[in-house]
Amino acid sequence: MVDRRHSGPSGQAGPAAVPLYGFEPPVGTPYGLEVSTVEDFFAQHDDWPWNPPRPGRATFHYLIAVTEGELRHDVDHVTRTVGPGQWLWVRPGHAQCWHPPGAARGTFILFEPDVLRSDLARLLAPLTAHEAPAVLSPHPDDIAWLQQTALQLLDEHRALGRRPLDAHHALRRSLLESLLLRLANSPDIAPVATATAGTGRADRFGRFLDALELHFRELHQAADYAELLGCSVRTLSRTARDATGKGVRELIDERRLLEARRLLRGARWDARTVAVHLGFTDPANFGRFFRDRTGLTPAAFAASEAPTHP
Repeated sequence: MVDRRHSGPSGQAGPAAVPLYGFEPPVGTPYGLEVSTVEDFFAQHDDWPWNPPRPGRATFHYLIAVTEGELRHDVDHVTRTVGPGQWLWVRPGHAQCWHPPGAARGTFILFEPDVLRSDLARLLAPLTAHEAPAVLSPHPDDIAWLQQTALQLLDEHRALGRRPLDAHHALRRSLLESLLLRLANSPDIAPVATATAGTGRADRFGRFLDALELHFRELHQAADYAELLGCSVRTLSRTARDATGKGVRELIDERRLLEARRLLRGARWDARTVAVHLGFTDPANFGRFFRDRTGLTPAAFAASEAPTHP
């Protein structure tokens, strides 16, 4: 299911690096989409990666619908607890770590970002965004429909060879897209109609997120990103607040903090190295930045256990 690759602080492979998993489904699985169940997945991978648990990142989406029991899973070094009717979503690039499944049951969907058609990808941007919630609690009226659609997707995935390959994939993608559009109605997610109001603003915010992901290590001011996008700081700020309710600087700081958490606990980098990597000219400034936002020094955070979040 995965291709295990490693990258460390210097770009070299090393034991302290957080593995990066590429999408590698079973032979014969077409088009960047794999569907299974939590119980089958654990039965097929009983020695990896939870014995012992260790963090990793993926280049694709993990989406798990819990129908029975309780699933615990670390996402960006916070332990999430997912109960029946809820969904766990681990997006590309998130640090994650598995826990033993216990009695958890449900549909397990893995898909690459480019499985979604471009027009649907734009519509679903609030749901697929890097900063969107890891645990989704759908509207009560949607829970049964979502679970049934996930089962239909699982059934179609297992029906490879029953119909022409193009029709098989079109059905799988259609079911996935229908499911995601309904999940976008979850109270945890900004309403699609609101989040995508004004194509220009939606596109601009998407371009800002792309630029942030590329440059958060060295560019830390709203003016830097406004210049990259060819707009004013005021326009970019309004775009960010329309999409998230947050300012540009807050989003930049959140991304830097997220990377610091990953590197301190997941990759076991020391605070000085993280500070340099994230563009802080003085490790003491990084220490204040981190402590003000987490209540812990970098060293204390690295030594602590992952906090639990429902």
